[in-house]
Amino acid sequence: MTPRCTFDLEVGGRKVTLGERTLIMGVLNVTPDSFSDGGLYFAPERALQRGLQLVREGADWIDVGGETTRPGSQPVSAEEELRRVLPVIRGLRRKLGSVPISIDSTKAEVAEEALRAGANIVNDVSGLRFDPRLAEVARRYQAPLILMHLRGRPETMQGKPFAQDIWRALTRGLETSLRCAIAAGMSPSQIILDPGLGFGKSRRQSYEILAGLEKLRRFRLPLLVGSSRKSFVQAIVAGEGLDPTRAGAHGHAHPRIRQGKQRGAIFRQVVEQAGAATLPPLMKSAPLAIGDAAAVVAAILGGAHIVRVHDPAAILPAVRVADALLSCA
Repeated sequence: MTPRCTFDLEVGGRKVTLGERTLIMGVLNVTPDSFSDGGLYFAPERALQRGLQLVREGADWIDVGGETTRPGSQPVSAEEELRRVLPVIRGLRRKLGSVPISIDSTKAEVAEEALRAGANIVNDVSGLRFDPRLAEVARRYQAPLILMHLRGRPETMQGKPFAQDIWRALTRGLETSLRCAIAAGMSPSQIILDPGLGFGKSRRQSYEILAGLEKLRRFRLPLLVGSSRKSFVQAIVAGEGLDPTRAGAHGHAHPRIRQGKQRGAIFRQVVEQAGAATLPPLMKSAPLAIGDAAAVVAAILGGAHIVRVHDPAAILPAVRVADALLSCA
């Protein structure tokens, strides 16, 4: 276990030091078809309330996204994406003051309008592969830029042949993204890397990356890791192995899409019965929450500076324990 390096970056005109403790990025999906929450926060008022709740539960940053990037998803237009996210970002900025807000988008037009509305950070899951102009937008607004590694596109990424050497594909992909960002004038001190667990990777490959995360220290940049509610974690919790088969360990299949639909239906039913606009903090079943927490601890001990999660309240205790371990390394 090696202590993390610290990095200073500017967020919304303020200096933020990464590495002294792990920062939690709370996920806020403003979509009708999100795999993780069944579209519960598609309505702007519900999204705003959930954003405030994420901060109360321990989120340091809020990541607002208006386009689903789950496997098999289809892209939406920039106009539709803006219609979804702008009211939420404006509302959060009024309510949250200086709390950093990230816009999760692959489109330069969306990122720029979001930054004008009050966002401070650009989170590009394509690593500038879909729209290189994102880097120039982030530079002009002096916004940190998160570059994630993605093989393929969300609609096809899990159906293509996986890389034979995931570390070679990952490092080459991140190097390409970095070169593109720096060529657009981005300062390396404003760049964060994300290995993109589950995005165009097999289940085993996601675990290989998580287990060897320290290898990414070669880039000398802060790391963000998102493993929350990912199928590669859920499958292991459900009893499956690292290499998927048609049936689980006990002869029962765990299809990803069916599981997501079932979870979304349960979420909606609970909300309707309770008459509440937001979910309780520990909505997920205990085994899945524990699986997510275990993956987060692994990421932090491997060098992650920021973890992207859906349930800050469920993950915060694990983050604190992992930080305590790092402080003794």
